[in-house]
Amino acid sequence: MQAAFLDIPGHITLRDVPLPKPGAGEVRVKLNQVGICGSDVHLFLGHRLLNQPTVIGHEGLGIIDSLGAGVMERTVGERVIIEPNIPCRQCRYCLSGRGTICPNKRTIGLNEPGCFAEYITLPADYCWAVADTVSDADAVTVEPMAVAVHALFLSGAKPGDTIAVIGLGAIGLLLTHLALALGYRVFVTERNADKVKIATDLGAESVSPTGESTPAEQSRMLADVWLSNDVCAVFECAGSAITASLATSAAPRGSEVVLVGLSEKPAAFTPLKVAREGIHLVPSIIYDHPFDFQRTLQLIQARVIRPGFIISSHHPLRNLQTALETAAGGLETKLVVSI
Repeated sequence: MQAAFLDIPGHITLRDVPLPKPGAGEVRVKLNQVGICGSDVHLFLGHRLLNQPTVIGHEGLGIIDSLGAGVMERTVGERVIIEPNIPCRQCRYCLSGRGTICPNKRTIGLNEPGCFAEYITLPADYCWAVADTVSDADAVTVEPMAVAVHALFLSGAKPGDTIAVIGLGAIGLLLTHLALALGYRVFVTERNADKVKIATDLGAESVSPTGESTPAEQSRMLADVWLSNDVCAVFECAGSAITASLATSAAPRGSEVVLVGLSEKPAAFTPLKVAREGIHLVPSIIYDHPFDFQRTLQLIQARVIRPGFIISSHHPLRNLQTALETAAGGLETKLVVSI
């Protein structure tokens, strides 16, 4: 089969490699579409270094084409999506129901062969059947949608409440879409005017400080709008230390700051404000197995949400290098690779 390896930061090589065989309890999936995630871009740019050439990618859609020993109730030809984070199920965190922070987690496209390839093998229960009524566009965006589902339901905000979203990358847009579909009021903050338009067309309200204002002025502007509109939760989705600091400094008294973005740089906050005003910092990472994928698929099948709207372009696997370079520019909402 063909597989695309990230050899070194900024360089993709397409190679012929042996076809993987599913082990006990596994299935093999013939992939046909794979979304490019922001984490793929960070790997491509070298923000996070890999120990060896690796097939990256984890937002996979395909067809089961082979069953490993002991796999029951799965069918060759079944249309499926990939759940790419596989906890060990044995450590203290997994046994206490906190598999999202499992230190031994197998992550497809990071420490396991990824989806920018023609085939992949994985445990059968991390391979989700997709109803025929779900479009390919909605199916291939289930994984990032599950991240947004996890983050929104992890917060204490309920339908009818008002929330704020900072950063309108794929996750920020999907979280905005989900919240609006469920009856929340949503304020968004984003510099890219095209992405703001997508969010406001969905029904969100934009409040974006100008780039010329100081951080303190930006914080005051957001704080005034959020407080006067009873914002109860702020979702930081930009993945920047600056926006994480901004979210905390502007958060209204008694609200939550849900950290969805994954900045690796230190952010700043004032402990006195957090303590005195009862600000809750809530970490949100990936999703809980199996609940969040189940919820996401049900919401799509019920046509409450349609996450495929974020797809902005398609690219063949042979052009993955160019696709990742385009994604790194930050102007598109979601690029999908056809296998």
